[in-house]
Amino acid sequence: MKTTRIFAAILVTALAMSCKSNNGVKVDVELPSSAEVDSVSYLIGVNFGSFLKGNSFCGDLSELNMSQIKKGMQDFLKAEGNMYSPEFGEQFKINPDQMGRILNGYLGKKNEYKAAYNKAAGEKFLAENLAKGEVDTTATGLQYIIHEEGEGARVQPTDTVWVYYSGKTIDGNEFDGNMGAEEPTRFVANRVIKGWTEGLGLLGDGGKATFYIPSDLAYGERGNRGIEPNSVLIFDVEVVRVGRVVSDEK
Repeated sequence: MKTTRIFAAILVTALAMSCKSNNGVKVDVELPSSAEVDSVSYLIGVNFGSFLKGNSFCGDLSELNMSQIKKGMQDFLKAEGNMYSPEFGEQFKINPDQMGRILNGYLGKKNEYKAAYNKAAGEKFLAENLAKGEVDTTATGLQYIIHEEGEGARVQPTDTVWVYYSGKTIDGNEFDGNMGAEEPTRFVANRVIKGWTEGLGLLGDGGKATFYIPSDLAYGERGNRGIEPNSVLIFDVEVVRVGRVVSDEK
């Protein structure tokens, strides 16, 4: 609610000059120019867009009722009294103090739908992918195509690996990768998602493969930055080098 009122205060301040009549009084001070009005209007839009994007709304606003957004803004500008007082919110169709509860409920339903949709779509994709014949699978459900097995012993969970890779979702959206970079990425094989750790165990130095990772071997129901819950992930991987862990046992 605090964020809502800060945004509202900025909006009211920006519009205050245009909301008042001069009542025939003349002063030797100019109002903001049309260019300045345009700049402020644009930045208010940016502020509003930041709020929407930060709360995972669609980029094209197609899921929102723009007429209700406009009505809410107009109702706020028409409201009277101290906007920080408890009584202020009683003037609206929905009290702004309920924003947190209503917004969280809305976003919760959206995420629940996304998770259910992605799970069903992922299961369908993996079933069709496996039926192609060129794809193998492990006992955990990891699907893979080995392009080159590589040399030497297979990657162990505690080994350090240097890899080039690209990651995308089943709809083709690339969310991560370093293909074309000057240097490969280095990490310990068991400090990534389970599907990666298991998939790397199929490769040696110079190995190349494509991994089709079920959501339970990736980020599961929680998802990750830029990755929706229950997403199946596809990775093209090239193991450039493996740093073996030498055992002290004799």
